[in-house]
Amino acid sequence: MAEEHIDVEVVDLRTVKPIDQDIILKSVKKTGRLVIVDGGWKTCGLAAEIAAIVAENGFEYLKAPIKRVTLPDCPAPASSVLEKEFFKYSHDIVKAVKQVMKNV
Repeated sequence: MAEEHIDVEVVDLRTVKPIDQDIILKSVKKTGRLVIVDGGWKTCGLAAEIAAIVAENGFEYLKAPIKRVTLPDCPAPASSVLEKEFFKYSHDIVKAVKQVMKNV
């Protein structure tokens, strides 16, 4: 992202129970944006919980909609061809960051 003059702040949560709401909210306040990357499903997962925390406690800090990079809400495929579409990769994260940066 640095090649495109985009600074990214990465917050790697050490625990999810209890979740460190303060560090999440400080980061959103500082950057004005939130891209959540989670290896779980989009619905009812950690990404949804983090998005809810920010929506409830830090909505005024957001300059762009929250983006979640997660697994789709469907069973995991067994085919290697389908797995390439199912699982998320670094280019998916880059795409999400670029999308939130468009909303100034």
